[in-house]
Amino acid sequence: MQKIYLDNAATTELAPEVKKEISRCLDLYGNPSSRHSVGKEAKIELEKAREKIAKFINADSEEIIFTSGATESNNFAIKGLALANPKKKHIIISAIEHPSVIEVCEDLKKQDYEIDVISVDSDGIVNLDELKKKIKKDTLVVSVMHVNNEIGTVQPIEEIARICKEKKVIFHSDCVQSFGKLKIDVKKIGADMISISGHKINAMKGVGFLYIKQGIKILPIINGGGQENNMRSGTENFVGIMSLAKAIELKRKEVEVEKSRNRIIDELLKIPGAKLNGSKEKRVYNNINFSFYGIEGESLQMLLDEEGICISTGSACSSHSLKGSHVLEAIGIDKFHFNGSIRITLDSLNVLTKEQEDYVIKKVKDNVERLTKISPFKFGEKK
Repeated sequence: MQKIYLDNAATTELAPEVKKEISRCLDLYGNPSSRHSVGKEAKIELEKAREKIAKFINADSEEIIFTSGATESNNFAIKGLALANPKKKHIIISAIEHPSVIEVCEDLKKQDYEIDVISVDSDGIVNLDELKKKIKKDTLVVSVMHVNNEIGTVQPIEEIARICKEKKVIFHSDCVQSFGKLKIDVKKIGADMISISGHKINAMKGVGFLYIKQGIKILPIINGGGQENNMRSGTENFVGIMSLAKAIELKRKEVEVEKSRNRIIDELLKIPGAKLNGSKEKRVYNNINFSFYGIEGESLQMLLDEEGICISTGSACSSHSLKGSHVLEAIGIDKFHFNGSIRITLDSLNVLTKEQEDYVIKKVKDNVERLTKISPFKFGEKK
């Protein structure tokens, strides 16, 4: 049976070029903090990687702080700001943020922080008027993700950054799902901080970075040996960092992937009761998120897995939870579609052939029909 992996928003396959770079770097075993020649060799390579990554987002190399991934970066951004600015006790996030932002804010609530959540429309776009009204004198940070990890909606982060700048408030953005897919120029965007994870763009797991604009007052949340310019202690994940620096060199096949995505969307929309979640136009080019009337997304996922098709029912970071998607709740999905969602995310490393597209479309249609037959809820029936 052929295996078709379509869960690239959760993680991606290592690119061949990245594997080759990893192999090369395994021999560079020195600790970059060591002062001897072996350590210095690793340090030189690490700083070259930092410069390359900084240039990729039009930042300065000293503004890049390597972390274990976006969850740590999001924690670092918000908690680090809170530590450095104890008098500012107000934080604003969107209703569709990643759990690593939401849970940090829930934790800070216990420390008397006020958390405001701005709503989104039915496409998942944040309400900018609401944002303007909610910013206060003691607002510490506004955190809004660039691309939503579940429904692929692209936020107007340049406009959000402009609003924050006018109000003299720090703007942080989780750019995990946009990095490597959309052009990110931190100077043009105007973001003060962005979080990145390597394994979403064909690099290794366990590596990422936080971009911190020069002049931002922030304190470390991990203390120790003072690595990463005293901002993030702990021996750097050297091989992971090198894999990330290599991954940004990959040529992405955006046009081909978007063409596959559009064809799959158009075909699945023909299924009775099918609903595309998120904006069709303001959407990252590799994301497909559907809800099917009256069925369980988990059941559809399992049936497709038996057919060799790997998808998800939402965010991999919360798939262990029995709680429904807060993203679908925020965009107002009705109760008959709410539990019937699946997420298909493509990758330019493995562009689908026409035959694979046909196979995916057919198997989704067949299994939705199969589940609909045994569902007590039939699309079109009066309730």
